[in-house]
Amino acid sequence: MGRARGRRGHRSGGPGVLTIIFLVFLGAVLVGFDVGLSMVAAAIVGMILHPTYPVDLIMVPLTMSNAVNDSTLVTIPLFVLAAEIMNHGGLTRRLVDWALSVVGHVKGGLSQVSITSNLIMAGVSGSAVADAAATGGILIPAMRKEGYPEGYAGAVVASGAMLGPIIPPSVPMIIYAVIANVSVVKLFMAGIVPGVMLAVGYMVICWLIARSRDYPSRPRQGLRAIIATTQYSLFALGMPVIIVLGMRFGYVTDIEASALAALYALLVSVFVYRAIGLRQLLRVIFLATRSAAAVLFLLAAAGPFGWLLAEAKINDAIASGILSITSDPLVGLLLINLILLAIGCFLEPLPALVIFIPSLLPVGAALGIDPVHLGLVMVMNLMIGMLTPPVGLLLFVVAGIGQIPLVKIIRAVLPFLVWSLVVLGIATVFPAVVLWLPGQV
Repeated sequence: MGRARGRRGHRSGGPGVLTIIFLVFLGAVLVGFDVGLSMVAAAIVGMILHPTYPVDLIMVPLTMSNAVNDSTLVTIPLFVLAAEIMNHGGLTRRLVDWALSVVGHVKGGLSQVSITSNLIMAGVSGSAVADAAATGGILIPAMRKEGYPEGYAGAVVASGAMLGPIIPPSVPMIIYAVIANVSVVKLFMAGIVPGVMLAVGYMVICWLIARSRDYPSRPRQGLRAIIATTQYSLFALGMPVIIVLGMRFGYVTDIEASALAALYALLVSVFVYRAIGLRQLLRVIFLATRSAAAVLFLLAAAGPFGWLLAEAKINDAIASGILSITSDPLVGLLLINLILLAIGCFLEPLPALVIFIPSLLPVGAALGIDPVHLGLVMVMNLMIGMLTPPVGLLLFVVAGIGQIPLVKIIRAVLPFLVWSLVVLGIATVFPAVVLWLPGQV
């Protein structure tokens, strides 16, 4: 380690070694290794083949531990735990029932319910995959039963679930905030307006498609029925409101909000709805621990991988490449959009974030782009990638949950994908859309 530090000024060199590192990483991913393990394996190979000076492999655990040595990351397991308790404690079912009473009468009622439910779920879980699993298991069979094409049902659920990491809380935003050293709360607030714009646009698309294809809707509920359903779902509806408003007005920090979310979900599920017993609670804690560990291990694995990229000055090369093309912030953001949209088609959001944040932060700083604005744009780009073939993760998740051929979902998701790109363009060109709410915190 000492020798590595002593020669840090030398160029790590060796484009051939970099090529080998990326080939090892891609090869490990393609044969089925976890992305985090693939990054660690590639980093070890890179350190062994380092062309300028010998690198002590103790750098692997040191950089891994340093990558997750931040108290803000405590929020990830707590928000994941809150989402798992919510899914197993009956809160998701109650949210769906409430959405059904409010928007079920609109043309294409169940598709409207899917978007509305995911919009509320987004204020709790912070995970697109968790939201897709929770609402898809309920709504895809219901939509299929009422005669909706299965590909369309899957596309609606996948699009709604994409709102999860854009509307606070958000696991990808927490990771960006930790790496970029920006306020988690401000980044959370930045996602609210674009997230609502996405949701409203999705609902309009569902209405237009349902009207043109004559999809069914449910009978309109009277005021008394809506009030009764609201009372039945009140504790579930209150959870995202407490979290978002608590952070917005400064009553709780991001860490306190995550603890509050987990505690609230636990108390409501166990003592109010009585949907979770001790045995189920242990199972829920196990599932949440496993999911959170996967996210944190991925972030830790990016430590040695990122250290190698920094040694090879890859981040500097990307930054100087963009800055050699333009000095205009808007053009720079558009170039970043193109890069990240392409990356999102082939790489999942979390590894893409931990790999490319160090490369793009200097670009944003040089062009005078607000780091909160840049973070929201990066997260939106990579979330859109979750709806984009060939590696759109949400497409595969929904296809598995609903047992739907993937090609049918890909065809049906295109209108939602187009609207997502429109909102991304608006958020890119008009920073006030993103920065107005964070400015009020």
